[in-house]
Amino acid sequence: MSNPHDLVRFGWNESVSHAFSTLDLEHCEPGRIVRVDRGECDVVTASGQIRAHTGAHSVCTGDWVTVRDSAVTDVLPRRSAIVRASASIRSESQVLAANVDTVVIAAALDTDVDLGRIERFLALAWESGAMPVVVLTKADATLDVSHTLADVAAIAPGATVLAVSARTGDGLDVLVAAVDGTVALVGQSGAGKSTLANALLGEDLFATGQVRGGDHKGRHVTAHRELVPLPGGGTLIDTPGLRGVGLWDAADGIGRAFSEIDVLAEQCRFGDCNHAAEPGCAVREAVERDELPQRRLDSYRKLQRENEWMAARTDARLQAERTRQVKVLSRSLKEHYRNR
Repeated sequence: MSNPHDLVRFGWNESVSHAFSTLDLEHCEPGRIVRVDRGECDVVTASGQIRAHTGAHSVCTGDWVTVRDSAVTDVLPRRSAIVRASASIRSESQVLAANVDTVVIAAALDTDVDLGRIERFLALAWESGAMPVVVLTKADATLDVSHTLADVAAIAPGATVLAVSARTGDGLDVLVAAVDGTVALVGQSGAGKSTLANALLGEDLFATGQVRGGDHKGRHVTAHRELVPLPGGGTLIDTPGLRGVGLWDAADGIGRAFSEIDVLAEQCRFGDCNHAAEPGCAVREAVERDELPQRRLDSYRKLQRENEWMAARTDARLQAERTRQVKVLSRSLKEHYRNR
């Protein structure tokens, strides 16, 4: 096997080394997926980058894998993963990035900052197992940065919130100090993720584009999730802009994103309080005392309902699939006995 220390720039550490030590590497080589595209992936190994077939393996950018003869042979268990509900009509999940340490949530200051969308991204990030950092980009485009910073900090308990201008460089040093390990950039199209990524990398590696003047929506310039080394250590994954962020099994993430509501809920008279019209609801009382914004509670309940609906929909899909399999087996058995 080639020297694995050549992979340090791509995140190799003692933990990764220990995980690979449990595998038989006599006829294969460890590596990390830096890009996935239609059944194939780019894998960086100690001997260089190769193009490999994924085969039956479900892989994504950031996965640690073994490869042999230009094919993925094994995928290491993920220690963290950013997962959202698939945009398709089927009840499926989509892994955006794996083995991530920091999730940078980008929101642009050159338009109205959507607090509800940031809360949704925060739930996604907390659920992944990584540490979220909210970055308000294009700080040079507004004079009232402090007010928006305070608003966002109020809805992001436990997360770092800062303002950055990739154009002027203001705040970049603070961001570099706040992130660690493998960093995934997420956010809506037009949030300036690729521009921010290029600023962190010190070169124009990712394509950037202008937002539309009418609605300030961005174009999907980044088409793939790609992992690249950062010059000061660590790695970066730039992701395509997300117009929709459906939650997938994110109860814990919602709880972390709205931790102050969960603390209040412990004081409710009923353990299964829905914080609607139940007597003795500590959450509603906090709203009435203006200690908790009504918008914050509405957002919390909306994400909870969505997560519960998706869980129920997934269970229904799995039950339907089991029923279909039983019917197929039954028909096969009948055909077998009929033709004996």
